Amino acid sequence: MKNGIVLLLLLVAALNNLMAQNKTISGTVRDAGSGEYIIGANIYLKEVNKGMPSNVYGFYSITVPPGSYTLICTAIGYQTNEQYIELKSDMAIHFELKSTIVEIEAAEIIGEKNENIQGTQMGTVSLDVEKIKMLPAFLGEVDILKTIQFLPGIQSAGEGNSGFYVRGGGPDQNLILLDNAVVYNASHLFGFFSVFNADAVKNVEVIKGGMPANYGGRLASVLDISLKEGNSRHHEFEGGIGLISSRFTAQGPLKKDTSSYIISGRRTYIDVLTKPFINPESNFAGSGYYFYDLNMKVNYRLGAKDQLFLSGYFGRDVFGFDSKETGFEADIPWGNATTTLRWNHLFNDKLFLNTTTTFSDYRFEFRGAQEDFEFSLKSGIRDIGVRSALTYYPNLRHRISSGIEYTWHRFTPSSVSARSGDTEFDTGETVRVFAHELALFIQDETDITERLRVNAGLRFSYFNQMGPFTRYLPQEPGDNFGALSEPDSITYGKGKSVASYGNLEPRINMRWTINSSSSLKAGYTINYQYIHLASLSPTSLPTDVWLPSTDKVRPQEGIQYSIGYFRNLFNDVYESSVELYYKKMRNQVEYEEGASPDASINDNIDNQLVFGNGYSYGAEFFFKKRTGKLNGWIGYTWSKTMREFPSLNEGREFPARFDRRHDLSIVLNFELSNKWQLGGAFVYATGNAITLPVARYFVEGYVVSEYGDRNSFRMDPYHRADISATYFPSATKKKRDRKTDLILEKNRKFFSSWSFSVYNLYNRMNPYFIYFGTAGDLSAGTLEIKAYQVSLFPILPSITWNFKF
Repeated sequence: MKNGIVLLLLLVAALNNLMAQNKTISGTVRDAGSGEYIIGANIYLKEVNKGMPSNVYGFYSITVPPGSYTLICTAIGYQTNEQYIELKSDMAIHFELKSTIVEIEAAEIIGEKNENIQGTQMGTVSLDVEKIKMLPAFLGEVDILKTIQFLPGIQSAGEGNSGFYVRGGGPDQNLILLDNAVVYNASHLFGFFSVFNADAVKNVEVIKGGMPANYGGRLASVLDISLKEGNSRHHEFEGGIGLISSRFTAQGPLKKDTSSYIISGRRTYIDVLTKPFINPESNFAGSGYYFYDLNMKVNYRLGAKDQLFLSGYFGRDVFGFDSKETGFEADIPWGNATTTLRWNHLFNDKLFLNTTTTFSDYRFEFRGAQEDFEFSLKSGIRDIGVRSALTYYPNLRHRISSGIEYTWHRFTPSSVSARSGDTEFDTGETVRVFAHELALFIQDETDITERLRVNAGLRFSYFNQMGPFTRYLPQEPGDNFGALSEPDSITYGKGKSVASYGNLEPRINMRWTINSSSSLKAGYTINYQYIHLASLSPTSLPTDVWLPSTDKVRPQEGIQYSIGYFRNLFNDVYESSVELYYKKMRNQVEYEEGASPDASINDNIDNQLVFGNGYSYGAEFFFKKRTGKLNGWIGYTWSKTMREFPSLNEGREFPARFDRRHDLSIVLNFELSNKWQLGGAFVYATGNAITLPVARYFVEGYVVSEYGDRNSFRMDPYHRADISATYFPSATKKKRDRKTDLILEKNRKFFSSWSFSVYNLYNRMNPYFIYFGTAGDLSAGTLEIKAYQVSLFPILPSITWNFKF
């Protein structure tokens, strides 16, 4: 035993001595023009061909033995920076990269060379916002959410739906972050536009495979969006004027190279444009719709090792309806508000701290009135959170992260009020549910060998529903005369624990390098989700209700296995991959048959829920051309997603409403000339699963429907094509750098472009929903029942003028 301890001490001493002999190069990578940190820049040592990408805050750290090295920093859209160094002691080297228009394809490839081959993460995609802007826009609005739905494994919920589905998961199983704050409803106009203004966005990362341990609380995916920090060198202004909306962004230094700001706003003005053409005496005068959103961010560098960021988002949809014929009026506002305060601190050249506090609030409200009767329905969720994470870079073989995060939730599942004249109806008190959510995580990405890299992590999550809370106990029919008596209930005082859950969530992702251009990856993850979205509609709408795990609702559990083959072709010009996955889901949530929102008055909403399990498996194929005048990708997914609820469909398994066998996307960009950029997209998807009647009967003059199995019918397939063209009236002036042989931009004071796009090019009438109507006369024996399909969007052209100065 003593010999073993001595041996261990000697080993630790030897490792410490070895680490002491190594030296560290660390620093940050910034844009020379704006001063913003560059995410994902590659910093590596030429002699050993090893390095790392800069993190989301532009920081890097490389530890190697002393010696002579060539340190190279590259990033797409920037000139390569090389420095020769004599590494005798720890060094701080900060890069400032100049933007460039690259005509030599090999130089463009370096910026992301082999990252898809060398990284451990599967199903992880970082999107270039500037390239997103080149894709066809819906009514002139660039849409981040619609762009990610072109990727394999990510499915659109269809036109008029605000959610998206990832590998068999529901819309509530996606963690959507804006500067680390949770966004609970990411769409405007019932899903037609996203809440993310591309002019204010710096980086978009999608994780649809096994998410690392620093993310949690959802089963399916992570959409992590970072806002720009603002130009710390000079003032910039940009925006766009379209057919239905306009946007404007301003950014610049508050104190040069020390602090900066960015503010970006957007608003539709259909209500303003149509108002002069609506007769004030018409039936719908006074009706209208608009949305707006505002992004703001400021940052301040306290010194070489500290920086503060404060950002916020506020957006609202406002729909008003006024029918003079019936006297019915309605107002339906909904939207999000988020705030993030972040502190970055560098303890030393190997240890990095990020501490963030966040506020997130989502609200939906319906207010209706007719004559003397008024009705109001409210729901929402509010979060206050804090998160602190340490990242440690001991050497090139390890990157260790650990942290803690806490969130306080306040749920308002539904609040109903009604009155008629001076009479107030008893609809019960506003119901609010409170909960604490806590998580601890640690993960280590390490090179076991030259070929094998492992990212292993462990997350512990804990959820506790707290009082005040009243649990209403369902009564059996006939007990105490049913509804005539007061319902039985249990009351929990403020701060009393109602229900608590704690779970371990192991995560592991591995990469085996076959050669310099191909690799195999595998992943295994367990996730728990403690909040749930309950929907009465077959589509995802703002009326859906967020609920916590309670004494009746257990947390959702997801177990995912995945494996993939990744290969680059022709000197990394082409990228391809095949990924297979299997996911098992427990404790899925649905409303029971016949449930309605008003049934929750003097009751708990979760008394109307039923619970079951599900599974999903599929294959995703991806082929991408990364460079050249013609670039883009093709993505195809084959998948199957099933659910099984003892209380639904007589206990038989049934397809989930977002189950799709086939999903195909083609996205292309083509640089026709110095002045014209063309874009196109085509999508095809199996029709949504729905439940339809299989027979109808006439009983005492009424039509009675007999329904088939749940989701046993399919709508027609969904497909459409979009095209776009962007015209630059004054093409970018260029000059050739003789030393680097690169084509560089000349400074210009004003840039502008015209974007033309056509949505649904061949006018496909895609199904939105199906309803039934009658024709003929029952007494004459000519009565027929017919199915009718409702479609939303025909061919829609648009034009937008964009500017920047």
